[in-house]
Amino acid sequence: MRSFPEVLPQDEHNDALIANVHPADWNDPEPAPRYNLVVIGAGTAGLVSAAGAAGLGAKVALVERRLLGGDCLNFGCVPSKSLIRSARAMAAIRDAAPFGIKAASGETDFAAVMERVRRIRARISHHDSVRRFSRELGIDVFLGNGCFTGPDTLEVNGKTLRFRKAVIATGARPGNPGIPGLEDAGFLTNETVFSLTRRPERLVVLGGGPIGCELAQAFRRLGCAVTIVEQAPQFLTREDPDAALILARAFEREGIRVKLNTTVEKVETRGGEKIVHLKNGAASETLVVEEILVGVGRVPNGEGLGLEAAGVRSGARGVEVDDRLRTTNPLVYAAGDVCSRYQFTHMADAAARIVIQNALFHGRKKASALTIPWCTYTDPEIAHVGMYERDAEQARIAVDTFLRPLSEVDRAITDGEEDGFVKVHVKRGSDRILGATIVALHAGEMISEITLAMVGGVGLGALASVIHPYPTQAEAIRHTGDLYTRTRLTPFVKKIFGVWLSLTR
Repeated sequence: MRSFPEVLPQDEHNDALIANVHPADWNDPEPAPRYNLVVIGAGTAGLVSAAGAAGLGAKVALVERRLLGGDCLNFGCVPSKSLIRSARAMAAIRDAAPFGIKAASGETDFAAVMERVRRIRARISHHDSVRRFSRELGIDVFLGNGCFTGPDTLEVNGKTLRFRKAVIATGARPGNPGIPGLEDAGFLTNETVFSLTRRPERLVVLGGGPIGCELAQAFRRLGCAVTIVEQAPQFLTREDPDAALILARAFEREGIRVKLNTTVEKVETRGGEKIVHLKNGAASETLVVEEILVGVGRVPNGEGLGLEAAGVRSGARGVEVDDRLRTTNPLVYAAGDVCSRYQFTHMADAAARIVIQNALFHGRKKASALTIPWCTYTDPEIAHVGMYERDAEQARIAVDTFLRPLSEVDRAITDGEEDGFVKVHVKRGSDRILGATIVALHAGEMISEITLAMVGGVGLGALASVIHPYPTQAEAIRHTGDLYTRTRLTPFVKKIFGVWLSLTR
């Protein structure tokens, strides 16, 4: 079985992956006279669009030039979280002494860690397989480059697909910062880093965003010397500064060097080593590393689609869509990273559901109505939903903020995981939740309670009455509700209560 260049090494796990998501012996079907929906791209947005439409009885074609499953399965969520889990196990061994455990040295078998990543990816890949989508769901799957030839036609492998509606879900790819010498030196991205079988002893990560921070911490825990280089004065620039500060302290404890306000001037090679030249104001520094991991943003995949022939407008940020995810061609919609500033798997899933309703059933669902949480899977995790304080300030919305440090939560103390918090913003004068940030080991699991409250119009005061099992770290959410409730007890109200209670003695 032939492996794709980006899916290396060639072993039983990657052979199983390829057999599922791009089988070498696949033959495209003969196109139907016309499809209710043609989907270009088989990442999360494309797969959900295709499966959802087919499940409702639509005749669907799915076109993919690379690997079904897209980034999430092949180069993103699945392999990265598998790697992070191994790194977290290593950290648990390393940090066992405060719990009274005399752990072994905890030697890392990097090759075995990466084999586990490939094994898990192959195991999960059947969900996104050509066999499942073609045979079980009845979707016509075409493996090749799809290109619009008109407002309602698409060509793939010399065959013309006619459609009533189409959705562009071609995703995005890693950005290239264009640093002199970087191409010649060679570098890793999220699309190639999981092909490693030998641990790089020294790694520099360009970019302090979620991908950079997650992988930097994972590789450090697996024994690499790691430096993060970020141009901004804060890594995770989108996040609450208090949250980023907690993670910065964690990185410092673990020996990760973080170079903020720093740019890379050029890269050179010397033997098998890569020389990275840094600039921070007037100061210069040189790093000698084995590998460079680039995580400086993503570029929408819009090239080669024949968008002009379809009358679909696109720009630097990808395919242009309105709030209902329609492109400038009313027959063509777009979903996922190719058109969204929220480049998350769960956002792609939610957008695909909007496309199904709006494209096939004249729905009026709006992307702006979505409440979108996200999480960076470092240790501790940083999860957020809704507004930050700066967003409210820019919108001229007065807010009250309620904060519960994990150092005041019993379960966090027993777990030895006190460095974190739950922070909730409400509209001043009410308990309407506008946003929240959680920093905790499993913040990604905790944020959904607040997301549900926001979607359901449940105020922070109501969360004070939600009974949590004791002890749990999620109790910190209820504690923020208690903090809000106490603000309702004004001196006047307290005086009235006092009078009433004195009369009922």
